[in-house]
Amino acid sequence: MNVEPLNCNVMGIGVVLLFWAILGIVVATIAAATLGCAAAMLTRGVTDGRRKVIIAGSMFPLVCLGWGGAIFVFQAVVNEGLLQRDLGLGDTWHAPLPNGYQIMMIDVTDQGWVYNPKTQPGSGVGEQQDAVAGVRNVQVAGRYIIGATDSRAFDHAGKDVNVVDSYFLLDTQLGKQTRFQNYDALRRSALELGIEPSGLAGLTCWPGYCSAYLRFSVLSC
Repeated sequence: MNVEPLNCNVMGIGVVLLFWAILGIVVATIAAATLGCAAAMLTRGVTDGRRKVIIAGSMFPLVCLGWGGAIFVFQAVVNEGLLQRDLGLGDTWHAPLPNGYQIMMIDVTDQGWVYNPKTQPGSGVGEQQDAVAGVRNVQVAGRYIIGATDSRAFDHAGKDVNVVDSYFLLDTQLGKQTRFQNYDALRRSALELGIEPSGLAGLTCWPGYCSAYLRFSVLSC
């Protein structure tokens, strides 16, 4: 299975940016007219500096709109360029794990991909030895990633279910994964490597972490 998140995400971001830009311009224009009129009414009879006050009142909402846009661009550059995290818009979210791998979620936030971005060809993400799809729970332990998956995650997308039907242990240094049919088998293999499964953390979304608006729940040990 392969997915092409980037092109879809660019389209989604473009639509969202266009919507917010139009809304921002409309609101700022209305606010500018309102403040300009208010300043004109409140300064009736004033001759010294009245014109400057009216202009300042009218320009203030537009300046705020520009400032907000600049802040968004700044955080987008920092998150995407420096932190390798999504910028908080669109229908694709991604964030780095401590060992160079990444988590990516598309459309929904309760399941996603764990993968190595350096070994993925092109702009898509494909399931291979160092990439796991349908991940619902994950725990990072040094060079290893252990987790639980839903083989029918695509069918369950958008539904209020938390189905887990297999488990995996991924060696990030070798780029190889081992699959397990049940939790006990995973736990035995993890213990042999000195890893104590401590309650695999579910993929969840909270405002204000991984990007401007996103945080993944990942246990690191």
